[in-house]
Amino acid sequence: MTEDREDRDREDRAEPEETAGEETAAPRRPRPSTEGVGSQLPAELTDLAAAVRAIERGERPAAPARSGGPARPAVSRPAAAPSPSPSPSPAPAPAPVARPALPAQLSGDAVAAARTVLAAGGAPESLAEAAVTALGERAGEALREDPWQILALAGIRVDQADGFAKTLLGGEGGPGDERRVRALVVWLLERAAERGHTALEWGTLGAALRQNGVADAEETLKAAVADGLVLVFHVPDESAGARAAAGDEDDDEEAPVRLLLGLDRYALAEESLADGLSRLVNTFEADSSQDWEGAAGAAPSPSAAALVRAAGGSGLVAHTGAEAAREEPAALVAAARSLGLRAWAVAATEDGRRRLAGAVDAEATATLAGLLSGHEGPGRDEDGALALDLLAVLDAPQLDVETAATLVESVPDGARLVLSGDPAVLWSPGPGRVFADLLAAKVCPQVASRTPDPGPVGELVSGIGFGELAEVDAPGKEVVIVPVRDAGEAVHRTVQLVADSVPRVIGVPPEDTQVITPGHGGAAGTRALNAALKERLNPGPGRFGGFDPGDRIVHAPAAGTAVPGTVVSADAQGLRLDCGGTPVVVAPDAVPAEVRHGWAVTAHQAAGRRWPAAVVVLPGDAAQALTRAWVYTAFSRGERHLSVVQGVEQALPRVVAEVPARDRTTRLRDILREQAAAAATE
Repeated sequence: MTEDREDRDREDRAEPEETAGEETAAPRRPRPSTEGVGSQLPAELTDLAAAVRAIERGERPAAPARSGGPARPAVSRPAAAPSPSPSPSPAPAPAPVARPALPAQLSGDAVAAARTVLAAGGAPESLAEAAVTALGERAGEALREDPWQILALAGIRVDQADGFAKTLLGGEGGPGDERRVRALVVWLLERAAERGHTALEWGTLGAALRQNGVADAEETLKAAVADGLVLVFHVPDESAGARAAAGDEDDDEEAPVRLLLGLDRYALAEESLADGLSRLVNTFEADSSQDWEGAAGAAPSPSAAALVRAAGGSGLVAHTGAEAAREEPAALVAAARSLGLRAWAVAATEDGRRRLAGAVDAEATATLAGLLSGHEGPGRDEDGALALDLLAVLDAPQLDVETAATLVESVPDGARLVLSGDPAVLWSPGPGRVFADLLAAKVCPQVASRTPDPGPVGELVSGIGFGELAEVDAPGKEVVIVPVRDAGEAVHRTVQLVADSVPRVIGVPPEDTQVITPGHGGAAGTRALNAALKERLNPGPGRFGGFDPGDRIVHAPAAGTAVPGTVVSADAQGLRLDCGGTPVVVAPDAVPAEVRHGWAVTAHQAAGRRWPAAVVVLPGDAAQALTRAWVYTAFSRGERHLSVVQGVEQALPRVVAEVPARDRTTRLRDILREQAAAAATE
């Protein structure tokens, strides 16, 4: 709406290496209008109206003017810890789905009531359907009673919610209004989830509240905990443990803890996931009639043999490796099927699934989304569990905590689950770091592949994974570095590479070359690059909502999804796309939120896929947004060729050496460790 999550200059501001969820897909939002917004409104709502008008014109909303940026919240621990939260009963977390359209059962009266209240507060009336979807049929009453509930709508900023409340309440309700501070606590935790966190440090959340005008943040947080608005967790403070080991702490002191605050949605997802993983470990029983050792002996490589042996003796296995190592879980599935087991391999994307072809029967493969939806895979048994004996999940780093909880809950007792992936790539676009936490918890067998990725690109990427950006011998121009002085030159050289140099020298046509850049905004972001590439490769007036037949696009129907495709045509029903052979129709009002040009994408959008050639663009202003994980992911998307349009100079090797990834605050690792310790004492 007013602050399109995909419209930030650098997606890495949200999830450090790109946004968590936002850059891969924007949630569907109704197209706003300026209806009902007058010039007599306070400054916050004047800003809101201007942003809405910008969106209607297809422009990026301007950021609000500020006298100075707030300091980054400092992490601290309060002197006295509140009482522990109750232990919630784990429940399966729902799989992420597209933001729904207005449910059919919601009445027109509810929308009309919401529209009336929105207009009275000076907000765009076109937000009424989104309000009813988010707040229910009593949305109008809820907003009138508590105007700050408007923060539940995607894209609303705090200053805009304050302006709405000021107008609706006639000037009442200041920064300390109880309704405001309660809404702020939830809003800040939801925004943290967009950045990948499932919880926040007590001190971090308190500092954020103070930055938003809450005078007594400590009391606010204690009240939020007491009211059950948020859950509080005590987790071991490992940094304090390291200080104690170095002799900086008194041995007689109690073990230090960190206080984390979280919403029940993500807390329950992590609890449910941990319980599900423990269930698979505890319900597994090896069958002596199955010749796993013989299957391991027939495996195509020593690493594949090690994985087969590990899966033969455990209900949960973690497998790590780069692109070439994907053959190992595929070999495991083939071996399990040869033993008469119902074994399946799933990948995050359709491209990842296709890359399994040859190593395992296509009938035994699926995409993760297709498996969970029931459109692909083995189907469900009478208990609702997946009808399988072994499931190998590739691209495991792309699992967010809610999807992982749903997946694990669907695996039946006694079955084997193998989570496989490259730990050096970007974490999931959604909240959590499931695969990294599982590896860190060390509660199941782990098999590390020894199969290297081949060629100069594989050698370069392997070095990056260890923190070294080294020169590689590329006699066939498999790796090319193109230095540039500014963003304009970066765009020019990128178009030249895609349209001319790579097809002529490498033999890869433009449609098989993918451009990857750190963010959407800026002079060399995806918008600028896509505009230049469209002008060169498929010029046209953009008569279908900015698109023409033949345009490369990315279809993002839900947060965390980004499916490449091509525009076919458009009619009254909407924009018609071809997404990997699957026809898709996007309704006209959903096109601005769900479809963007796709010659250039972000690294999160590219994760899980590979192309014959990749051109990675690093403009000079991108250095602060980069991490080793971002560079590793982007550079490893090209199978045969990688061009790097480089404007960050010496910042690139420094980032690769010193900035592995920006951390996320999660609880899964600690929950798994606690469960393992408890089981060991029983």
